[in-house]
Amino acid sequence: MRTRFKWITVLSLAFLGFARSTGWALNKGLSFPLLSSYTESAFIKGSVLALEGLIGMVIPPILGYYSDIMRSKYGRRKPFVAVGGILASLASISIYLAYFSGVGLLGFSLTLAFLYLSLHVYTAQYRALMPDTVESGQRGRASGIITLFEWAGNLFLFGLAGVLMAMAVESTGGSGIKALASTPYLQIPFLITAAFLLVSALVVYFVVKEPEIHVNREEGIWEYVKSIFSNRDFLRFYTAQVMWWLSFEFVAIFLFGILAYILRGAATELDVKAVTSLGLLLMALFNITVLVGSIPGGIIYDRIGRRVSIVAGSVVFALPQLWAWIISTKMEVAAALAVAGIGWGMLMASSFPVIGDLLTSYEKEELTGRYYGFFEATRSLPILLAGVIGGAIVDLAGGNYRILFPIGAILVLASIPLIWGMRRLER
Repeated sequence: MRTRFKWITVLSLAFLGFARSTGWALNKGLSFPLLSSYTESAFIKGSVLALEGLIGMVIPPILGYYSDIMRSKYGRRKPFVAVGGILASLASISIYLAYFSGVGLLGFSLTLAFLYLSLHVYTAQYRALMPDTVESGQRGRASGIITLFEWAGNLFLFGLAGVLMAMAVESTGGSGIKALASTPYLQIPFLITAAFLLVSALVVYFVVKEPEIHVNREEGIWEYVKSIFSNRDFLRFYTAQVMWWLSFEFVAIFLFGILAYILRGAATELDVKAVTSLGLLLMALFNITVLVGSIPGGIIYDRIGRRVSIVAGSVVFALPQLWAWIISTKMEVAAALAVAGIGWGMLMASSFPVIGDLLTSYEKEELTGRYYGFFEATRSLPILLAGVIGGAIVDLAGGNYRILFPIGAILVLASIPLIWGMRRLER
């Protein structure tokens, strides 16, 4: 018998997702422009931002595994959420303090690494809590709601940063991030993000009730890794996810450089700063359309077909990137990102519950922590690769950031046969 939908649990997790997204948006929306104050090399900036991927590849699979076997009266997942939320809150403040105090590139990079580490302390646990507490058949709906809140967090932070930057430009007469950095407005996004990260972690800790789960089949850590690579459904999904996120990160990491190249013909520090305000607004637009795609993506997943929902999202996300190779105006860039955002929302909402439903199919639901840990690792690997490889590709292409659009589209379209081959995914 199907249970009632757990609105309080899902909304608590969604609030946590909202807060975590403000942390990641703080990194995406302000780190690249701030790094431009230290160096103009796309390779160096990409390498610094790739620390997120390196940490994300290591920490979630390990801590996800240990949360599965943890025995505590406080739960298996929630202690990680509480500790990680407190650390992430402190980390967001430390980034502002490091930049404000004038530390060098190494010092600033270390504060970013602290944020990445703190957020990934509870990434796998945050992901695992949804299938732990929501039954199969309702997870698409829950995923749609959580995805909506996650990307609303991005939208909030990007919109806030854009408004503050406009206020700074008006009050100083400067431009872009340089104007924002010269005013007290710069501290506001960091302080608000810190508050959200702390409060949301405490809400989940005190509100969400973890079910009592008895681990009937214990996998050693090497058996766990082996089972991922020997199971074709898991392997196909994880491979496809690497391709999706590599495509996304090419654009997300280098968006300001892409905009500068398309609209100004070059991506020097001056050009990047000149398009920073526009870039933040376009990030906000992308996130708005992600919200539009997230709920339908979850509904299609539950009611029509799990593979169909993922393939549909992939196509809608990829086609605008192919078109972006020939665009040249602000309106065309905005249109391409808007349509791509709808596809990305569909793709994210329909991909989140896949691991939980595969584990249900294979009767291994008690092991969600480790498998969602690997889920996050395959999302983090592209961050590592996109920063370094994307930067190198741009440098080899003579600074042509635009080339990252069609490369990303090809990767997404090439993932479709992998998803269609996942026969065990359908109920």
